[in-house]
Amino acid sequence: MIALIQRVTNADVVVDGETVGAIDQGIMALIGVEKGDSEAQIKRLSERLLGYRIFSDAEGKMNLNLQQIGGGLLLVPQFTLAASTEKGMRPSFSSAATPDVGQQRFEQFVEVCRAKHNPVATGVFGADMQVTLCNDGPVTFWLQVDP
Repeated sequence: MIALIQRVTNADVVVDGETVGAIDQGIMALIGVEKGDSEAQIKRLSERLLGYRIFSDAEGKMNLNLQQIGGGLLLVPQFTLAASTEKGMRPSFSSAATPDVGQQRFEQFVEVCRAKHNPVATGVFGADMQVTLCNDGPVTFWLQVDP
C-alpha cells in the first residue's frame, strides 16, 4: 500500500463541479492499493501516516505529527501510484489491485483513519477528480508498506 503525502495549508477534491472533500491545514494523501495488500498493510500505513512527524514545533523542527497539531486529513484514491514505470514509455498497472479490491481496501483504510483521527475527508474512488492543494514548504513524502 502506498501513500504520497503532502503537508498542506488547504486542499480539496471536486467531482462533477461539487466539492466532495476539503481540509484546512493538514495532510493530503494520495492512496494506492497494490495486489496482496491486506488489513496488515492498512493498519501499518495508517499508523505511519497519522504518526509521521512533518509539522514544525516551536523551534521550527519537524517534530509534530498530524494528530498533535489537530490537522485535517484528505485521503484521495489513486491507483496510478501502483504503476510500474521501469520499462518503456507507458506505465504498467499489473501490480495494482483490481478495482473492486482497491475500492474495498481504500474504504477500509478510510475507516481505520477515521477511528483514530478527526477530521478525515475523502475523494471518490473511480471518479474523475480535480484535486487542488497548497503544498506547505513544499513538503512531500512517499510512504510504502509492502504487501
